[in-house]
Amino acid sequence: MSTPSIETFTADLPHGISLSCRAAGPRGAPALVFLHGFPEGAFIWDELLAHFGTRYRCVAPNLRGYERSSAPADVESYRAKFLVQDIAALIEQTGSPLEALVGHDWGGAPAWIVGIQLPQLIRRLVVINSPHPATFARELRTNEQQQRASAYMNFLCRPDARQLLAADDYARMWPFFEHMGGRAWLTPELRDQYRALWAMGLEGPLNYYRASPLRPPTASDPGAAGVSFKPEQVTVRVPTTVIWGEADVALPPSLLDGLEQWVPQMHLVRVPQASHWIVHEQPMLVAREIEAALRR
Repeated sequence: MSTPSIETFTADLPHGISLSCRAAGPRGAPALVFLHGFPEGAFIWDELLAHFGTRYRCVAPNLRGYERSSAPADVESYRAKFLVQDIAALIEQTGSPLEALVGHDWGGAPAWIVGIQLPQLIRRLVVINSPHPATFARELRTNEQQQRASAYMNFLCRPDARQLLAADDYARMWPFFEHMGGRAWLTPELRDQYRALWAMGLEGPLNYYRASPLRPPTASDPGAAGVSFKPEQVTVRVPTTVIWGEADVALPPSLLDGLEQWVPQMHLVRVPQASHWIVHEQPMLVAREIEAALRR
């Protein structure tokens, strides 16, 4: 069977947001949706779209604020409830219930919430190196290692972060990859893809950090210290596969401790040598684990 080509389209959602999307596979087939993180874009999923597009309708949106998707100017518009509104509307357009919703990094944030609040939209959830809100809040409050690892989040909230990150050919952006295992896979061609993406705007992506209270506490901001959840607010109600690259220096494996309390139907896949950027590093391993999740 030939490899399906990647197509692009714009999903115009009923609440006025448009998401630029990459897709593969026949319309009307069982559907998969893939959500990227920071500072990525929908193109990170291209190998997986091609892999699954022979059997599924695969859609990878650029989240709001990224690439050519709508980018509201106000920080409030990047709160979790609005991200979830986007993804829920996209799922309904794509064909719910999805066979799987797949999220990495920031893409996992709305994916977790869909699994908690809107389980009727999806048959299963796959989360890749994206912390569950309850364990992330706990670790940010109590674990000094996590607080140090996440200190960059407070830098990204600075009002001048966009200018600092864009300066000198994004000199402060490349270390997000290079210092976390990116030297092997970050080819010149991929760097050009990222340059083109970031040139379309960084303010929207940075607003995700500004809008979220889940960051390390500081003298002027309680951050995660001011967050608490009731069990019903964070319990996932669908079968969930968690894939975790254990060499992730920003999101250590301690975030997995006790996760089964909030994810009772969890299948955990630990990948000892993989970093935060496991989708770039080992896309076919990720594909195999998604295949296994679809069979379970």
